[in-house]
Amino acid sequence: MHKYRKASVAGMFYPDNCSELKHYISHFDKATPTFTQDLFPRALIVPHAGYIYSGYTANLAYAYTASRRCDIERVVVIGPSHRVYIAGASIAFFDAYHTPCGDITIDLSYAHALQKKFAFLDFHPNAHEEHSTEVQMPFIHHYFKKANVVEIVYGDITYGELSSLINEVLKDDKTLIVISTDLSHFHTEEEANRRDTFCINAINTLDLHALENCEACGKLGVKALVHSARLHAFKPYFLDYRTSYARSGDASRVVGYTSFVLGCAT
Repeated sequence: MHKYRKASVAGMFYPDNCSELKHYISHFDKATPTFTQDLFPRALIVPHAGYIYSGYTANLAYAYTASRRCDIERVVVIGPSHRVYIAGASIAFFDAYHTPCGDITIDLSYAHALQKKFAFLDFHPNAHEEHSTEVQMPFIHHYFKKANVVEIVYGDITYGELSSLINEVLKDDKTLIVISTDLSHFHTEEEANRRDTFCINAINTLDLHALENCEACGKLGVKALVHSARLHAFKPYFLDYRTSYARSGDASRVVGYTSFVLGCAT
């Protein structure tokens, strides 16, 4: 077994140089608006494209959470597999996770406990070259320096199964859940805005039925979180929406990105 979860997309999706990475996050922070709601964050929905496209959107969720939570001890990152087929989901059994600014300890004992509790969890090393989860790690290292991580990459699984896992993780209020997803892919800017607004409204209202018609590569994870959020009476806080058009200038084929914080009203 490999000791470390190596960074697979550093230098492509985000900088592989620590100082450059810090510059990105500092730039995002300078553009962060005043937050208008006060929640106790328990879970995030964030995008996973290259930082030049979706980094600002993702950073908002992490910055908001860090401004209200100094007690996060563990972050469980859940994202869809883009590269390999997985029956169920794969949970990383490495010791640590490489990021350009330092390693993050993987909570192996917690990961093994989850694997024993849920039959759909296994460890497939080749599933852990996944960008949907990896791009979250530099943010986690930056904002939650004392936190350990757990990486879960899912494939052929139901949202109900993932929701049962989320419910188990939510038993510890010092654990943060991160659900990774992008929205619609490769429509015109106008069509993407129409489709993505539908998805955003569904998350805002915790409407599982409406999410059936949402286009998102991580829709299953979003549905699982929405299902759990309803059970726990969490409130969603919409932070941002944009598409790749803002950076590419190409309105003919865009990808949509959004970020949310979900948690308890304070």
